[in-house]
Amino acid sequence: MNKKLILFVATALSFGVAQAQKLSPNNVDEIVKALTLEEKADLIVGAGWGSMTAGAMTASSEVLVPGAAGTTNPIERLGIPATVLSDGPAGVRISPTRKGTDKTFYATGFPVGTSLASTWNTELVEQVGKAMGNEVLEYGIDVLLAPGMNIHRNPLNGRNFEYYSEDPFLTGKIATAYTNGIQSNGVGVSVKHFAANSQETNRMAADSRLNQRALREIYLKAFEMVVKDANPWTVMSSYNKINGKFTQQDRELLTDLLRTEWGYKGLVVTDWTMVRDIAAQVHAGNDLMEPGMPQQKTDLIKAVNEGKVSMEDVDVCVKRILQYIVRTPRFKGYKYSDAPDLKAHAQVTRNSAAEGMVLLKNEGNALPIKDAKKVALFGITSYNFIAGGTGSGNVNKAYTIDLLTGLKSAGYEVNDELKNVYETYTKYERARQAAARPAVGGMMAMLSLGEAALTEMPIERAIIDKQVAANDIAIVTIGRNAGEGGDRNVPNDFNLSEVERQLLNDVTEAFHLAGKKVVAVLNIGGAIESASWKNLPDAILLAWQPGQEGGYSVADILSGKVTPSGKLTMTWLNNYMDDPSSKNFPFDQKSDGMMGMGAALGGAQREVKNVSYVNYEEGIWVGYRYFNTIGKEVSYPFGYGLSYTTFEYSAPKVTPTKDGFRATVTVKNTGKVAGKEVVELYVSAPAGNLVKPQQELKGFAKTKELQPGESQTLTMDVTLYSLASFNENIDQWETAAGNYVVKFGANVEDIRCTAPFKLAKEQTWKALDILKPQKEIKEIAVK
Repeated sequence: MNKKLILFVATALSFGVAQAQKLSPNNVDEIVKALTLEEKADLIVGAGWGSMTAGAMTASSEVLVPGAAGTTNPIERLGIPATVLSDGPAGVRISPTRKGTDKTFYATGFPVGTSLASTWNTELVEQVGKAMGNEVLEYGIDVLLAPGMNIHRNPLNGRNFEYYSEDPFLTGKIATAYTNGIQSNGVGVSVKHFAANSQETNRMAADSRLNQRALREIYLKAFEMVVKDANPWTVMSSYNKINGKFTQQDRELLTDLLRTEWGYKGLVVTDWTMVRDIAAQVHAGNDLMEPGMPQQKTDLIKAVNEGKVSMEDVDVCVKRILQYIVRTPRFKGYKYSDAPDLKAHAQVTRNSAAEGMVLLKNEGNALPIKDAKKVALFGITSYNFIAGGTGSGNVNKAYTIDLLTGLKSAGYEVNDELKNVYETYTKYERARQAAARPAVGGMMAMLSLGEAALTEMPIERAIIDKQVAANDIAIVTIGRNAGEGGDRNVPNDFNLSEVERQLLNDVTEAFHLAGKKVVAVLNIGGAIESASWKNLPDAILLAWQPGQEGGYSVADILSGKVTPSGKLTMTWLNNYMDDPSSKNFPFDQKSDGMMGMGAALGGAQREVKNVSYVNYEEGIWVGYRYFNTIGKEVSYPFGYGLSYTTFEYSAPKVTPTKDGFRATVTVKNTGKVAGKEVVELYVSAPAGNLVKPQQELKGFAKTKELQPGESQTLTMDVTLYSLASFNENIDQWETAAGNYVVKFGANVEDIRCTAPFKLAKEQTWKALDILKPQKEIKEIAVK
């Protein structure tokens, strides 16, 4: 063979090897072998802090998508691109402006989690997810860091607005719909925060201590549902500990449970964490460390060389990262437009927000507003509507429609004199807040994203009396905001402030003396105390934090253009201390999410109850499971919500199926206007070997918009496994044999009809003996 031929063959062979070493969906194992240890460390550790704030550290995400939360590192020689991860869950969070262009990059501010869940409409939530996922795709992002799925263990959690419910079944169903909608665009989600991340106080190091039954039935069940039913691309491990171990370093949680028991095949990514024990994280099955710091790469390489973590563990993580990368739009070379259809998505937002609003009171048919045109609009939040919460869940949107604008668009006249007073006060209050706000950067700047609710303005009674004569009806808006890095307080937050209480009292008294109605609008992210004042206004509309179109959505409900059909996804208490978790929650601690950083980095931390550790002594008795079982009165029960029309339930039927039963019921609109109705399916189970709640939500369905006199038959399928309770004494799920009562309700306290179901033989599912507390948590006794 001549030299030229030899050279040609050698070149061809080397070219073939080079080609084979470019990543593809079919050669992931080959690429893992081709990577050096340094390159594997580059993949496992993210590229650094994204451009979340003006003062954030510059990273590759600054170049790819400014304002994105983080990226993965590229390995160019093997054809491995960087990928981009962006905050959610109420919309894409990126920088709205960029250097060198006048073009803007705003994203749609969708309704917050509590609002979406209150629709009880999985089809609608999936539509919202599709619209949101389109913005993820068209802005060049691969993964949206959402949905937030933590349980409303306590009403003061600062991030409850991001989460869905106190009930794991409802949470799982809404999260599944949201995930399916997002991922239908060929982009991924990161379901978070896995798991038992129930407070923001000391969130970096707090130890959630709970027994296995409560952990599995309440805090893990929704994650199990979405993993099995929606196959999320990624799962985000939380900051906190569970029973003494950081979740990010807990192999029982991230491998034994998530992968072995549940069959999860995707990627596990850390929440945005400082340097921890990366050897323990990798061994646990935590694949990707975000945001990523150089020290972590050094630590990982050293740990491998010293035998503290095996190359096999490293390769498992690397393989899963590559399997994720080949799914991404960035790997596939998608030419994103940077121009999603924001106008169309604004309409999706307006419609979904209205459907999630909950009518709490409507005495004397005060709503819809029909015979009144002139509106006295009280409350500073009426003019400064709150679209969503603060922190990483805050969306950079082009605008927020306030209630003033919404009412005017619906044809109502809003008193200018009152408007001018509030606008003047708003300028003053904004300036005062800005002057009092400390200069911060980095993570603390990220936690402060968004604006706090403005302090309510006192209004003299003489001004109110003057408004009575000039207007037909009064609306009082109460606003609340909270978010990442801190929990809410009881005074002036869960409870009304004295100024708010006086305003409601004076407005209702003055307008009622003139025979005129008063409506309260609640522009809030989570539950508040209502029992002490709900008797004052004629109507109460819970608007939640409804996204950027909020003022229009509220006006659609107030005017009757849309009939309210939202229902509560959490119990509203008479008093904060009625909650069984209240004694084990930091409601009286002056602290924030950055506390415990020393412990998170491996340093010592003094044990402080409800700060460094929290005992979940309420066990499974969360929300309605507790109140409904012991018969304790609440202000508004779980699942509650009124309509402008009425509905009749009939023909309840339960038919056994191969793996459970099918429940059907017919719903008829017996009122005078069109509307939708949510039917909530509760099941009372025989005790078997365990103490159980009076009843638990096991299904729900929502009608289409029914015209007066129109009927629809709803169908709900329930599996035997979904009926199971966890027996921690023998590590198994159990569905007891015996007689079940299947209940069709308008809310947990308003059961309209029932049907029986009988299970002849107990059904069991064995589980791994994992996630035990270091010592048993003494739980409250409920009978």
